[in-house]
Amino acid sequence: MPKFVIERNIPGAGKLTREELAGVSQTSCAAIKSVGPQIQWVESFVTDDKVYCIYIAPDEATIREHARLGGFPANSVLPVRNVIDPTTGE
Repeated sequence: MPKFVIERNIPGAGKLTREELAGVSQTSCAAIKSVGPQIQWVESFVTDDKVYCIYIAPDEATIREHARLGGFPANSVLPVRNVIDPTTGE
């Protein structure tokens, strides 16, 4: 199943409290249950004004439906073509 990187423009994201982030997580998980088992949230990286999320899903439309149901922006949805790490050059 394809993996995607989602860029979400969320001004002030880096200032969200642990409780606020827990609420966002709960909302995301509820939206995932509504969309169905074909979508999986792997992890997210919170920066000052953006959140970068890694998801596994059959297609971009499924990612966008999750965003719509959760009330999240999905400013960019990009399929991952390859994954590299320090061992790639060995």
